[in-house]
Amino acid sequence: MHPEVKTEREQMLPLSGIQHFVFCRRQWALIHLEGQWAENLRTVEGTLLHGRAHEDGSRERRGDVLTVRGLAVYSTRLGLNGQCDVVEFHANGAGIPLRGEEGLWQPFPVEYKRGAPKSGGEDRMQLCAQGMCLEEMLCCQIPEGALYYSQTRRRERVAFTLELRAQVEAMAAEMHDYARRGYTPRAKPRKGCAACSLQEICLPGMKRAPSAAAYLAEHISQEEGP
Repeated sequence: MHPEVKTEREQMLPLSGIQHFVFCRRQWALIHLEGQWAENLRTVEGTLLHGRAHEDGSRERRGDVLTVRGLAVYSTRLGLNGQCDVVEFHANGAGIPLRGEEGLWQPFPVEYKRGAPKSGGEDRMQLCAQGMCLEEMLCCQIPEGALYYSQTRRRERVAFTLELRAQVEAMAAEMHDYARRGYTPRAKPRKGCAACSLQEICLPGMKRAPSAAAYLAEHISQEEGP
C-alpha cells in the first residue's frame, strides 16, 4: 500500500501535473518546481482545446444530463487540486443530491485531449485522479469517466479500477516527495524528447547540469561579467 499524502490546501500540487510526471519526471520538475515553460504546436493546440472545454463555471441541462464545465476539484488525501474540463451529472436513483436540482445524480468526469489515444497511462491516471477528487468532495463513488480525443473525435471510457487508483496514489506520493526535496532529475535523452516543448530548456545532452535553472543562471552571470 502506498503511503497517503496529506497536505494543507496551499501545499497541494496541480492535478494536471500527473500527465507531465508520468511522461517524464524531469519535464514535470522543470515545469512545476522550476517554473520553466515553452510553447510548441502541441501545447498551443492543447490550450485551445481545453479553453473551449472549460468555459469556467458554465452549466447546461439537457434532459437527464447536467453538464458543468471548468469545475474546480481537490483531494486533501492525494494533495492535488485542479479543474475538470467537463463533469456530466447523469440522473440516477443511486446518485447524489445536487443543489438547485431535483432527484439524484451520478458524476461522470470527461477530459479533453489533443491528438489520439496514447500508449502510456498518463491520460487515464489524470482522469482517475479527477474522479478521486470528486469522490472525496461529493462523498460518493465514481466508477468511470471518459477521455475525448480531438483526432478521433470519440470518447474512450475509462474504468477507475483498484489498480488504476493505486497508480494515481503512487504518482501523487512520488510527486510530493520530489516537491519536498526540490528534486529535478538529470536529463535522460529518449525518443519522446523530440516532441517535448521544453527540449531547448531541458538540454538533454548535458547530463551533468544539476538543473536547467542553474545552467541558465550560470550563463547569465557569465554574460553580465563582474
